[in-house]
Amino acid sequence: MKSFFSANSLTRLLIITLLALTTASCGFHLRGNYMLPDGIAKLSLTSFDPYGQLTRMVRYQFKLHGISEVAPAKNVPNLNINSESQGERTLSIYQNNGKAEYDLTLTVNYSVTIPNQGQQTYTTKVTRTFLDNPLTALAKSVEQDELVNVMREQAAQQIMRKLARLTTVFNKIEEDKLDSQLKEILNEEDKKESSDETGKTIITTLPAKQSNTVIEHDSHNAQ
Repeated sequence: MKSFFSANSLTRLLIITLLALTTASCGFHLRGNYMLPDGIAKLSLTSFDPYGQLTRMVRYQFKLHGISEVAPAKNVPNLNINSESQGERTLSIYQNNGKAEYDLTLTVNYSVTIPNQGQQTYTTKVTRTFLDNPLTALAKSVEQDELVNVMREQAAQQIMRKLARLTTVFNKIEEDKLDSQLKEILNEEDKKESSDETGKTIITTLPAKQSNTVIEHDSHNAQ
């Protein structure tokens, strides 16, 4: 009875099965309002401004969602806040060319590092419209500072939403690496099969040539 699968086919099936098991996602648990990966239940936090308002708000989000902040280490996932910047875009002006209304944009650059998986860098932006009243300069300054703090809080929330999608992002990276490895393995298997088939062909053709030589020799002797 013939076997339905060759040895090489079984080898390929075993390789594909092992790679598929390797890419299985880790578990998720509900923390606060987000389903966060178990892999970031403990997370280190570093920042360009360790005592700034944005860093404090991200740290508050950690507590809110049950993430334990730990000291940075090689085997611990890390969230690093790289920078924070503000920008303005004028929407309307007064008759004296003073700004009457403008968009205020807060941009935060940060990176997430997962041990043995890699690092990803992200940018989050929050934009709000601000009305400028030149007659109340002091009140305007206080109001703008309050608005920026609200924007920082929203940026911290956006960072948490990105963390909730981290497992999908890094699993995709891992799958791409494993797909590349699988292609290399299969290519090697194909080359090996091709080499084996070529060797078999050479072996089967040699006896025919030897047989012709023997016949010619016998005919010469007969003469």
